[in-house]
Amino acid sequence: MNCKNYKFTVLTFVIAAFLVLFSNPLSAAKSDDKPFDAGPFIIEHVTDSYGWHICGDGDKSVTIPLPIILVDNGHLVTFMSNKLHHGEAAYNGYAMGWGEQKGAIVKLQDDYTGHLEEGSEYAVDHVCKFNISITKNVCALFISLILISWIFLAVAKSYKRRPNEAPRGMQALVEPVIVFLQDEVINPSLGHHAEKYTPYLLTLFFFILLNNLMGLIPIFPGGANLTGNIAVTGILALITFFVTQFSAGKEYWVDIVNTPGVPWWLKIPLPIMPFVELMGVFTKPFVLMVRLFANITAGHIIVLGFISLIFIFGQMAPAIGYGVSVVSVFFYIFMGCLELLVAFIQAFVFTLLSAIYIGMACGNEETPEIVK
Repeated sequence: MNCKNYKFTVLTFVIAAFLVLFSNPLSAAKSDDKPFDAGPFIIEHVTDSYGWHICGDGDKSVTIPLPIILVDNGHLVTFMSNKLHHGEAAYNGYAMGWGEQKGAIVKLQDDYTGHLEEGSEYAVDHVCKFNISITKNVCALFISLILISWIFLAVAKSYKRRPNEAPRGMQALVEPVIVFLQDEVINPSLGHHAEKYTPYLLTLFFFILLNNLMGLIPIFPGGANLTGNIAVTGILALITFFVTQFSAGKEYWVDIVNTPGVPWWLKIPLPIMPFVELMGVFTKPFVLMVRLFANITAGHIIVLGFISLIFIFGQMAPAIGYGVSVVSVFFYIFMGCLELLVAFIQAFVFTLLSAIYIGMACGNEETPEIVK
């Protein structure tokens, strides 16, 4: 196949895929009496859910059901999420909450099973507080842990099988990243303490990176916004916080109470600087949590916003929808490339700051100063 035929084939494939992807949604948007609402569409895709949506919408949607696991009044209650039909039905008196209880599983006063009519009044007996259901993010967490374990066990086996040979395959992909992190991040920040904390920091980096990349894949097993969930980023920041505090030496706390290089009148009689330094102990992990959550979620929201423009203008007229789709797809590709860059940057920044915080607590003299 010569170059011209190759280009023609690629162009034909792109046009065909473009028409297949967007012809049906635009027609549905036009024929559906209910107008397309971008807000719930975007929120639904960036928040957690009790099922893993694959494709389609409404009754025609394809979703992988996930187990609902509750402990209610001392009894274990389990069933699959497809029994609730995306929150439109109840099963044995259990339903997805609405309004202020949205996102929770509630118990209705009657053990009702069937469709929930929109606008009808259903009395809620109580909210199921002990809810350990396997949600989309929990499922994505298990998948990422399996992938990370498989990758690094395979790399470790390669080192054991070929101890003095050049890296190949997965080993050749992972080794440069590990060496870079050790030489440029971990060793400079932690000094002689580096060996002790290297496993944690490498795990942190690859966990965040893998889940950032998995979130960019629109099909199963990708598509979950795990690192865009503030509970997940909060736990990661909390782990760094506890590692930092338990690693802190006497000098670390002395510097907080009696900050060197600060005039005495900022310490006595009003302990302004000790208060600021003590607040910094808690604001540092808070910043870690919010930075990762905000950057990943913002990228997904912007991408979904561009996609929503296709359906919004498609409801006005299919021709306008097709015209806007060209611009939306262009910006979607641009934002996809930008999100790919952000996925690496955010994993690197989280690991770098964690290493610096731990290094400061350990009293590493070579630890770089942080601009607060």
